[in-house]
This record gives sequence, C-alpha cells and structure tokens, in this order.
Amino acid sequence: MHRWTTGRWMPSRLLVPVLVLHTTRRDGTPCRTPLLAGRTTTGAYLVMATNFGRPRHPAWSYHLLRHPYAVVDWQGSLLPVRAHRLTPEEQEAARPDILTWMPCFDDYAQRSRRDIRVFTLTPLVSPASSTRRPYRPAGRPGTPSTRRCR
Repeated sequence: MHRWTTGRWMPSRLLVPVLVLHTTRRDGTPCRTPLLAGRTTTGAYLVMATNFGRPRHPAWSYHLLRHPYAVVDWQGSLLPVRAHRLTPEEQEAARPDILTWMPCFDDYAQRSRRDIRVFTLTPLVSPASSTRRPYRPAGRPGTPSTRRCR
C-alpha cells in the first residue's frame, strides 16, 4: 500500500507515527523498512531497534552501524539523514520520549534480553527542500528493485 500511494498512505500510520527507512545491505542491495518513529524537538527522528522483542538486532540497525547515511520517507517526502546511535546516557535522557511513542519498549527490552539500539536520524536538508518523488533505486536485472529488511 505504501509503494502504491508513493508514501502518502500507510495503514499503520493511523495508530502510530511511521517512517520508511531506506538503507543498503553489504552487497549493495537497497532495503526499505517501515519503522515506528518519533520526532524530537530538534527535528530529528528517534527510532528504536526492538525487533518486537526478539533476541537478535534487526538488520536495518546493522546497516546504520556500518553506514550511517540513509534516506527517510516521512509522509511522502524523502529526506537524507545521518544516523547516530545513542549512548546509554543519551538513551536514558530520551527515555520519556521513547516511552511516549513506544509504551511497550520496556517489555520488548526485557523479552529480548539485549540492549536495544536507539538511533536519532538527523535530516541533512530542511524538510522544505525534500523531494516528493518515490524512492526507486536501481536493482539487479531480474530481481525486485527493493526488498523489505527484517
């Protein structure tokens, strides 16, 4: 649904704020991942790598650790961003915001038995100069141009 409407409509956005993170795998294959996200007072996006409480970190968090530059699709606008993994101190300071956007954060952290990675995604351009075109990276011949990360 998100691709058909070029980012203007996503059913999960009816309940929570959602962005689509565009990263790249090690082999260069583009990857799209819908994520629950909150907007900070500075305009950055806060995303939590909970993986629904599973024991392993989600793939997109490894992609950001390897290469912190990505693209965010926020309400149909594409924004280049730079990721920063929060330190434990920064994560504790952001805790009220995290729990506002994701009340189940503590449950996921307890269930996963690992430190949950939390990132801020800081836009590299102002939202007014962002593009409204759908993000369609070139794929390999004979394969889908993008795949969803888990």
